[in-house]
Amino acid sequence: MTNILDIEFETMEHGTTTLRMLGDSSTEKWVVVNVASACGFTPQYAQLQEVSVKDGVQVVGFPCNQFGGQEPGTHQEICEFTESKYGVTFPLMAKTNVKGEQQHPLFAELSLSTGDDGYSGDIRWNFEKFVIDTNGEVKRYSSRDAPSDML
Repeated sequence: MTNILDIEFETMEHGTTTLRMLGDSSTEKWVVVNVASACGFTPQYAQLQEVSVKDGVQVVGFPCNQFGGQEPGTHQEICEFTESKYGVTFPLMAKTNVKGEQQHPLFAELSLSTGDDGYSGDIRWNFEKFVIDTNGEVKRYSSRDAPSDML
């Protein structure tokens, strides 16, 4: 089986990359989160930005419009909003389907993990978070879990 860190996905610039490629030699943990600009959890962008500057951590956001149409913007609008309102500098990827028939393979793998609440399965809402270590082990967090409490 392929390590989850090596599953390819699309960047906002229409290229492809992997979590491993977004990290560097010092990266020990990757935080993957499906994000939206018009959600009650959108203020978590600020804490995600704080987490993203910790040593050994790479945060990667995946905009998703599958939950209440809360991420309707273009790639440019999403980047401008997150940078101006929350100072986001961590990478945001192309809009991604995190559930359903068109679910991206990365999120299919992430959906197999079980959170501390005992839940495994489809992504439930925006800002569901996953922490992945260098071995590809996944720890799942719900939308309600604060990013600052994950590491």
